[in-house]
Amino acid sequence: MMKTQPRLQQRQVCILIFDDVEVLDFCGPFEVFTVTGGREGLTPFVVSTVAETRQTITARGGLRVEPAHSFENCPSPDILVVPGGMGTRREMNNPGMLSWLQENAERSELTLSVCSGALLLGKAGLLEGLTTTTHHAALDELRAISPRIKVDATKRFIDNSRIIVAAGISAGMDMSLHVVARLLGHEQAAETARYMEYAWDSQSHLSISQA
Repeated sequence: MMKTQPRLQQRQVCILIFDDVEVLDFCGPFEVFTVTGGREGLTPFVVSTVAETRQTITARGGLRVEPAHSFENCPSPDILVVPGGMGTRREMNNPGMLSWLQENAERSELTLSVCSGALLLGKAGLLEGLTTTTHHAALDELRAISPRIKVDATKRFIDNSRIIVAAGISAGMDMSLHVVARLLGHEQAAETARYMEYAWDSQSHLSISQA
């Protein structure tokens, strides 16, 4: 009798974008999650972009991107990715943005930040009591948000169980591969990195238990 293969759990990955978002901050995780499992014919992650409205956003360098979803019609994320960029300084003071982040981080399995995306999580009150990091040029800004945010500038990314934060720009790819390894196993993450021809250092993180 033919053995039935277990059904793969698909996770919805929603990547936030906004004007002046850093390109690799969101494109790096987008690449990792979309190519994972591809050579095996698997789609463990369904990846889409989301912005406050469906209007085209202009990322750093003038790259124009049409979001797949607005806040109003975005599917409920299993994994929420919050990138950085100079636009975070504006969005830190956007009540609609902060409210949406609070609501979706509460119900998501994982919330990830890349670079100065940590400033948005911090302003939304999601980093209180956690050990965090961000781009080296934004460390003091992150510290200034709250004395209860513990900033560690020595780590490339930090796993706080439900919230994972990465340092600057390219660190988002290392963090995303770590998430693949955590959810699907180290070999799947290594295969994804091989496909991308990316030199992934799976040990470049600090893991913190929230138990």
